[in-house]
Amino acid sequence: MTDAHAFIDNEVKTNDVVLFMKGTPQFPMCGFSGQVVQILDYLGVPYKGINVLENEAVRQGIKDYTNWPTIPQLYVKGEFVGGCDIVREMFQSGELQQHLADKGIAVKAPAKG
Repeated sequence: MTDAHAFIDNEVKTNDVVLFMKGTPQFPMCGFSGQVVQILDYLGVPYKGINVLENEAVRQGIKDYTNWPTIPQLYVKGEFVGGCDIVREMFQSGELQQHLADKGIAVKAPAKG
């Protein structure tokens, strides 16, 4: 296991909600990362943002970790949820809010439905 893989594995397993993204939650460096940050902030979900631009090994490593080609990537309780499109669709349908609640993550905005 590489150092990057070990780092990613530790972050995914020790944080309830973690977002691997370009930039930081305060300063997203791409529109897709920004959209996921907006959704999580709207829901009031506490999460850790990992800036993949700071470390090329982590940037490539997260793609290999999930066999998913794009960033951002959202994890909840150690489980890969998806990238921007999946997170946005789940949010719009209320599925993301329900998924978070099912995993014991407090959500300010209730699920629509």
